[in-house]
Amino acid sequence: MSKQALPVVNLDAVTCCAPIAVRPMDTNQAAAVAPMFKALGDPVRLRLMSMIASVPEMCVCDLTPAFDLSGPTISHHLKVLREAGMVDSERRGTWVWYRARPDAFRQLRALLDLSANSTEATA
Repeated sequence: MSKQALPVVNLDAVTCCAPIAVRPMDTNQAAAVAPMFKALGDPVRLRLMSMIASVPEMCVCDLTPAFDLSGPTISHHLKVLREAGMVDSERRGTWVWYRARPDAFRQLRALLDLSANSTEATA
């Protein structure tokens, strides 16, 4: 497992990117968006993300028992999601509560919008 730190994603950098069906991304745009895809590319993080996104907010105390992983491992995966801009967190006493960042998913959806290509051939 890589110990490489992911930079915190600036969602404004993602906003600047046109849909990939309109024009290719430049190096800087791809570097800004890649951490979001990398964060979702792990099965545990994808499952955590789906659990968090399915409710308004979720306590880490409800996430940890759903996995056969240690608490620190779950915390690491949540940190990756947070640094990628996919979730926000708030400490309340002993526990940390997580909520999905809808703006991040709207921006990824816009980036992946293949219907934006006006020259798309119709079948």
